[in-house]
Amino acid sequence: MTKIIALFNQSGGVGKTSLTMNLGYQLAQRDRKVLLVDMDPQSSLTSFLGLDIYQLDKTIYQSITQYESLPIHHNIHGMDLVPSNIQLSAAEMELVLAEFREVRLKDAIATVQEQYDFILIDCPPSLAILSYISLIAATHVLVPIQTHYKSLVGCNLLLETVARVRQRANRNLKVAGFIPTMHEGQTLQAKTSLSTIQTQLSSIAPVYPPIPRTIAFPDSAQMHEPLGLHSPKHPVIDILNQITDSLEII
Repeated sequence: MTKIIALFNQSGGVGKTSLTMNLGYQLAQRDRKVLLVDMDPQSSLTSFLGLDIYQLDKTIYQSITQYESLPIHHNIHGMDLVPSNIQLSAAEMELVLAEFREVRLKDAIATVQEQYDFILIDCPPSLAILSYISLIAATHVLVPIQTHYKSLVGCNLLLETVARVRQRANRNLKVAGFIPTMHEGQTLQAKTSLSTIQTQLSSIAPVYPPIPRTIAFPDSAQMHEPLGLHSPKHPVIDILNQITDSLEII
């Protein structure tokens, strides 16, 4: 069965997009068929993978507002991509009164999901409709969470959102785990936050090893390459592989 994993956190800057690209790449390196879906109007995933967001004729926007086929760009570092651009921000308002808005993304993905082993959805940093329909389309949610006090404060709101989706709209949605990100292990705040994450969230789902803050991610994104291609011996690759191991058996 295809695993559709939404990387979701309403906070921005926690590493959702980098993880979407890099976990997708690690899965593709294991001969898994991977589709990435950019559901963020900021379009960082699309840009990271080298597409010019201003030159795109079709994006996920047309698929969820006009029922058009998914505009899939094939074989980008072994992965396929459904891109986005700023036009997607208009979908927030357009979908408010739209019929069957909750399942627009789910229905679009359903037309191609049998072609893939994994579909990774890069959610926007909000609790609005684009994140909501992403969670409805997903089989699993994976939560990057920065080892910082502010991120911990917002975690309850995130979990409440997931719980509401599971109550009605997607009863089969599972939490695949929590990924501590941008960890600065030398600071007391980061150490304390990581300990709190491990203590409070491990009863809900696995808490993966922390991913340290590193310039390697923005450097590789600037070159439009996953870290595993840009710097295959970087220590973070081992952590990404541990997470990938778990995603294959969820």
